[in-house]
Amino acid sequence: MPWTPLHSKLHQSLIDRQLLPIGANILIAVSGGQDSLCLGQMLKDLQSRWKWQLAVAHCDHGWRQDIGIADRVAQVTAGWMLPFHCETTANLPETEAAAREWRYQVLIRIAQQTGSTYIVTAHTQTDRAETFLYNLVRGAGADGLCAMDWRRQLTPGVSLVRPLLEINRTQTGDFCQEYQLPVWKDAYNHDLKYARNRIRQEIMPQLAASFNPQVESHLARTAELLRADVEHLESLASDWYRQAVDEQNVKLNRVIIASIPLSLQRRVIRQFLTKALNKMPTFSQIEDTLALINAPNGTRTSTFSNGLAAEVYGKSIVVRQ
Repeated sequence: MPWTPLHSKLHQSLIDRQLLPIGANILIAVSGGQDSLCLGQMLKDLQSRWKWQLAVAHCDHGWRQDIGIADRVAQVTAGWMLPFHCETTANLPETEAAAREWRYQVLIRIAQQTGSTYIVTAHTQTDRAETFLYNLVRGAGADGLCAMDWRRQLTPGVSLVRPLLEINRTQTGDFCQEYQLPVWKDAYNHDLKYARNRIRQEIMPQLAASFNPQVESHLARTAELLRADVEHLESLASDWYRQAVDEQNVKLNRVIIASIPLSLQRRVIRQFLTKALNKMPTFSQIEDTLALINAPNGTRTSTFSNGLAAEVYGKSIVVRQ
C-alpha cells in the first residue's frame, strides 16, 4: 500500500515530540475500532525506519456485544506478523470508568511481562476535544481540561504515548477504508447512556453546525495551550512545596504559602494533601485547607478520610487525627 500523508504526519510528530525512540519496545493497544487499526497499521509501516519491537494487546471486556472482536483483532495482528496478547475478564461493570481502569491495569501488566517500555493508544484529536468538553462541564479545572496529553508515566518503567493527537477521526476512517482494514463497529459507541457518546453524537455536531465548523480542532488546540501553562504552574508549585512542606511531620508552612499567588497556593495544597491523605484530594478539601492560611490557631477543617483533619498549629497547617 502507498505511503500516505497520514504516515508523514505521524512520522513528523514522532520526530518533533520525541515520543518513541528508535529501537523501542512498544505495546500497541488495539480495540478493533478504526482509530486503533489505523494506528497499528501505521506503526507497522514505520517499523523498519524506527527499528521498533512491536506487539499488540487487546482487552476483551467480556460484554455481550464484544463477542467476536478479539478474534478479529487476532486475525489483523497475524496479518501484521506481530505478537498478539489478549486478556478477557468477566462481570466487569458496563461503565466507562470501570472499563478504562481495568484496561490500563491489563496493559501495564502485559507491558511488564513482554518488556515493553511504551504502551501506545490511538486517542485522536477528536478524543482530545471531546475530553476537553466532558471535563469542562464536570468543572475539572485547567488540569482536567488538558488531561489528555501526548505522554505520561504509568509506572517507573512504562510510559503511555498517544501519537495521534493531531489526527482526527475522519482521517483515521478514511485511512482504514483505503487500507481495507476490517473495522469493528462497536455498538456501545451508539449507546447514549454513556456521557461521551452524547458529546460525540449530539453536542459536538451541534456546536459545529451552530457555532464553528472547526470546533473540534480549536478545542484540541486549547487543550494543548493549557498543557504548557499547567506544566509551568506545576513546576513552580513543586519549588514552593519543597520550601513550605515538612513531609516527615505532615506540616505546611502557612506563612510561606500566604506569600504566593492563589493559583500556586491551591497547587501546593493539593500536592500536600495528596501526600498526607495518600490520595487525590477533592476541590472542597483543598478549599477548606486554603481557608486555614489566615485562620486563628486551633482552627480545624471538616474531617477527611480515616478521621484525619487539617488544623492550624502556630505557623503551620498540620494533618492529623
